[in-house]
Amino acid sequence: MSIWQEIKNSYRIGSVLTRLIYINLAVFLALQLIYIIVALTSGPGNENNFTLLYWISVPSDPGLLFFKPWTLITYMFVHFKFLHTLINILYLYWFGKIFTEILGQNRILPVYLLGGLAGAFMYIIGINYIPVFYHYFPSNILMGASASVMAILLAAAVYSPNFRLNLMFIGEVRLKYIALVFIIIDVISIGSFENTGGTLAHLGGAMMGYIYATLLTKGKDIAKPIESAIQFSKTSFKPKSKLKVTYKRPMTDMEYNAHKVRRQKEVDRILEKIKQSGYDSLSKEEKKILFEASQEK
Repeated sequence: MSIWQEIKNSYRIGSVLTRLIYINLAVFLALQLIYIIVALTSGPGNENNFTLLYWISVPSDPGLLFFKPWTLITYMFVHFKFLHTLINILYLYWFGKIFTEILGQNRILPVYLLGGLAGAFMYIIGINYIPVFYHYFPSNILMGASASVMAILLAAAVYSPNFRLNLMFIGEVRLKYIALVFIIIDVISIGSFENTGGTLAHLGGAMMGYIYATLLTKGKDIAKPIESAIQFSKTSFKPKSKLKVTYKRPMTDMEYNAHKVRRQKEVDRILEKIKQSGYDSLSKEEKKILFEASQEK
């Protein structure tokens, strides 16, 4: 089997997180290839005139954004510098693995998209309505998955703050403290003016992750419409097969424990709802969850 075929198979059968990583890497490599072609075919002095980035990155000018609305989605998959790409991909992998263990893999893409959108809006608002930022960055663009990654980290940390990780040279650390460190670094970095636009986007993504997880603990999944739309598109465009073969990978111990934590949180929320509003206030899905939980005991 060729390397290309292995990559295609890995993408096809891989998790949502795996596909997100592949898409980000593919866009980076494609941009590098296009840039090389532009640099080799441009006249002297024009090799840095790479206008493609301005068509797929979010502009700070709302007037330009009006004519390029697709950039609100495309920018969160765009990386051009190698170090920027490497850091974001590593963080996406690490925090994405934690997120899927706590909240499941079906929620990661909706949170990725919501975090990216929140980051873009925070960037545009901050650059245009905070005078000092507008002075330093009157016209700029935003690219990268950082805001989406921050949303994933904060969603996991808020939903399961005491989730424990073993870090090299440090030992066991709770997830909430890792998220807090990242927030503090971003807040401190705003005043440096080195990457203020990106930092504003980070905080926007973090805010969305916090809001998402907080509402989820109360039984409100604001990403559900996006998740439903994704599932609908999968079933609509996927060719139907008469032969159905299913395979379910056994859970690891960590995945099983995370599943138990999620289930117990949901049961606790339902019991609290019964206490406040009575059993009749439960939805069919909530009654089903409560029944299944009672059968497990």
